[in-house]
Amino acid sequence: QVQLVESGGGLVQTGGSLRLFCAASGRTFSTYAMGWFRQGPGKEREFVAAISWSGGSTYYADSVKGRFTISRDNAKNTVYLQMNSLKPEDTAVYYCAADPFGLGSDRRSEYDYWGQGTQVTVSS
Repeated sequence: QVQLVESGGGLVQTGGSLRLFCAASGRTFSTYAMGWFRQGPGKEREFVAAISWSGGSTYYADSVKGRFTISRDNAKNTVYLQMNSLKPEDTAVYYCAADPFGLGSDRRSEYDYWGQGTQVTVSS
């Protein structure tokens, strides 16, 4: 069982930066791949980024590639999402999720555990 708690969201202007945090409980965190997804107003939840259990492999949606960076610290049971050059279309609730297979995926169905989400709002 893994419990996930996101933080770090907020209001930022276009072009600004935010860093999201996802704190995980449970001793098996280091064996899970982790992902970030987001859901904008009136939209489906979509993949943003994922990282393998070791941190050696990362994956990004085309819409955030080059602007967002996912990383993890297994000693701290935490995964991060550094978001730079933010755009109004990045406005959404951001969720972190845990994938027990450990490789990382862009498919929601691969993730067994989800956090409650943190709101990110980018003003124009």
